[in-house]
Amino acid sequence: MTTLASGPRPDAAESGAPNVPDVPEKPALEGLESKWMEIWQQQGTYAFVRPEGDPQRARDQVFSIDTPPPTVSGSLHVGHVFSYTHTDLIARYQRMRGKHVYYPIGWDDNGLPTERRVQNFYGVRCDPSVPYDPDFTPPAKPDPKRQVPISRRNFIDLCHQLTKVDEAVFEDLWRRVGLSVDWSTLYTTIGDDSISVAQKAFLRNVARGEAYLAEAPTVWDVTFQTAVAQAEIEARDYPGAYHKVQFHRADGEPVIIETTRPELIGACVALIAHPDDERYADLVGSTVTSPIFGVELPVLSHPAAEQDKGSGLVMCCTFGDLTDVTWWRELQLPARVIIGRDGRILRDRPDWIGDGAAAQGYEQLAGKTTFSAREAMVGLLRDAGDLIGDPTPTQRKANFFEKGDKPLEIISTRQWYIANGGRDAALKQQFLARGEELGWVPEHMKHRYDNWVNGLNGDWLISRQRFFGVPFPVWYRLDADAQPDYSDPIVPDEDILPVDPSTDLPPGYTAAQRGEPQGFIADPDVMDTWAISSLSPQIVCGWERDPDLFKITFPMDLNTQAHDIIRTWLYDRVVRAHFENGSLPWKRSMISGFVMDPDRKKMSKSKGNVVVPTEVLERYGSDAVRWRAAKARPGLDSPFDEREMKVGRRLALKVLNASKFVLSYGIPAAGTPITEPVDQALLAGLQRVIIEATEAFEAYDYTSALEITERFFWSFCDDYLELVKERAYGAAGEDAARSAHTALAISLDAILRLLAPFIPYATEEVWSWWKSGSIHTAAWPTPEEIPNDRGDALLLDAVATALIAVRGAKSQRKVSMKAEVSRIEFAGQGEVLERLKQVESDLRAVGRITGEVLWAESDTELVVEVELAELPS
Repeated sequence: MTTLASGPRPDAAESGAPNVPDVPEKPALEGLESKWMEIWQQQGTYAFVRPEGDPQRARDQVFSIDTPPPTVSGSLHVGHVFSYTHTDLIARYQRMRGKHVYYPIGWDDNGLPTERRVQNFYGVRCDPSVPYDPDFTPPAKPDPKRQVPISRRNFIDLCHQLTKVDEAVFEDLWRRVGLSVDWSTLYTTIGDDSISVAQKAFLRNVARGEAYLAEAPTVWDVTFQTAVAQAEIEARDYPGAYHKVQFHRADGEPVIIETTRPELIGACVALIAHPDDERYADLVGSTVTSPIFGVELPVLSHPAAEQDKGSGLVMCCTFGDLTDVTWWRELQLPARVIIGRDGRILRDRPDWIGDGAAAQGYEQLAGKTTFSAREAMVGLLRDAGDLIGDPTPTQRKANFFEKGDKPLEIISTRQWYIANGGRDAALKQQFLARGEELGWVPEHMKHRYDNWVNGLNGDWLISRQRFFGVPFPVWYRLDADAQPDYSDPIVPDEDILPVDPSTDLPPGYTAAQRGEPQGFIADPDVMDTWAISSLSPQIVCGWERDPDLFKITFPMDLNTQAHDIIRTWLYDRVVRAHFENGSLPWKRSMISGFVMDPDRKKMSKSKGNVVVPTEVLERYGSDAVRWRAAKARPGLDSPFDEREMKVGRRLALKVLNASKFVLSYGIPAAGTPITEPVDQALLAGLQRVIIEATEAFEAYDYTSALEITERFFWSFCDDYLELVKERAYGAAGEDAARSAHTALAISLDAILRLLAPFIPYATEEVWSWWKSGSIHTAAWPTPEEIPNDRGDALLLDAVATALIAVRGAKSQRKVSMKAEVSRIEFAGQGEVLERLKQVESDLRAVGRITGEVLWAESDTELVVEVELAELPS
């Protein structure tokens, strides 16, 4: 029996005569996106419908996906489109497999990028000391270089205004790309629900001892005046110079060190040598004095000192780099910090630097930037005779904030942290075990996770000294001198969340007590944006808000993202779910690679090689862009060549035109027998394609699924359609024609569904010509629905070889494809020849073979010799 996925329209003829669909005279890709975007929205095509019944059974029917909330204050390039399309391919496949797909999306709209955009767009800057102005209007002609100071509340209002504009632009782009997300689930990282989840999870982290407040060395960006987490640091080449500097033993003998940062001599707390360095064996355990300042310093040993670097004897300063922090902790050294939050040498002379010449030397550094202080210090050292020779230029690695352009400093600040295994070996092993538990696509991406976890050297710093973000729900009591007590923070009850401590009151206090002795102050900081997006599974799955939804969607089935944020977004979510839920946040993680420019360089605005997605979408259409995206396999970087989009557009257009051709024959009645060998062979090949494409999708190998399907589709168009065209018109009788019609209809039905995840607009358009409902909610094809009693899929390969030979002969002679063939000989193995003999009549029709057909059995691969009829002179 012939089976179609969903039968012809209700008005189909029941008499056995074909039902002729209503097909446009000239199908076109133009206009399809706006048409189907609107219909999908109106009909709720991709809306998540909760399955009914027992929660455990319902959970088995759901496929839930966690996607990165894009930063709306940034700009998207074609790489983002590729990565999000990969997610959508899986979502569409799972939906057609009968799953209730829970596929939410959100916007990451808080944090530093948004603040920078607001500052530049409106020409303002936040100054919490400025009072709120309810009638504030941004400058008519904003000047980013002369920003107007405004209150925190005014600044946050502008942040909300601009993000709404940016979010609308992003939503329009993603809708056009064809993401099948449920837009009713849209969330923002600064929305009330996200704030409540972030604050509640934080309070529970604090209660369990996983989050804590500490005064500690902090990596600090002096430009943005905020702390920076380890995951946000990137090493860059930075010009510097080595300076040979003399410290002095008690007897006056010089001790040589080499440093690129002489301005930190005032912050030096020790000199360090390697335990095995015999040059300093007699020096270790004694003391030396620093040049200029004359501070007495111990000489100690530590294995992290590099014997072959410089003199082998190095300064430990608080703090020049992360190694200094390690020495400071492990050797229990004092903290002598001389760099402030503004990146300048502290103006007030610290108490460890004495009077006289030491004080005079410090005065020449006070208030200067580190760069200017370095130059001044070199002058002081030279004048004192403690600089040996001239500085030697070098190119060194310096740490930068990933969004910054000045080297980071390390200063002592009070910050909130969440334990992440950086300081607890046992906890680190638990997170490594979570990585083993997680399914990885591709598997080698797990190595990046392991390398990151093993390389952690401190806990996760989650506080930021910014304004637009989720505030910490914390207040501090003030003593009689209005000094805060940080040891016993005041926190709210969970049932009143979300709170803003800068405007809301702690329990038992009045507004008049804010900032007053015996009163309170609010924690001034906000959470790092990763501290909110690290809870995206809890936010979207309704944790503590919708228990039934949470039961059927969490842990989620799939996480999708690029490989560069394994160290941040992926790992942070593992940490939060481990603490809060005692599980992974999802079962599997599918990692996408980067889209590179044709020279295989990563796209970035600074390099000027970014491809703007709207331009490509406008030029080639969404189906073409999605096709190219699907060619990029999980985890692999892919060079981008715009010309490839033409191939994807050609495929989408071919789907329209080939479908029109197939449907022009009408849709045969169910049960029409398929009698012809090549029709049966087509369906046998289709069965194989369905099996292989399904296996590929089940392995999250969408690229192979596309390649398998596309190869069959082009063979279907170029070979099969041409072969059966004459018979389908009735040249071999009514029964043979109906056999072709049925095979065509069944094949088109399945091919469209196989291509639907990749080119949703063209396939939906064709589906609407002859089917009810959306193709994207139709069932994924199965081999069982394809009738195939006697089909031989290898016959199609032999036919393709024969047709290529006939076309090649005519092309070589530069004659029309309608030119007659006077003689053709097939030479090959007997079983191949027997296959071709079954379709001789079809071959004669399509190849215009009017002369004799010869068959010569041999042991070689199929060889075809073609002779063309003499053309009239």
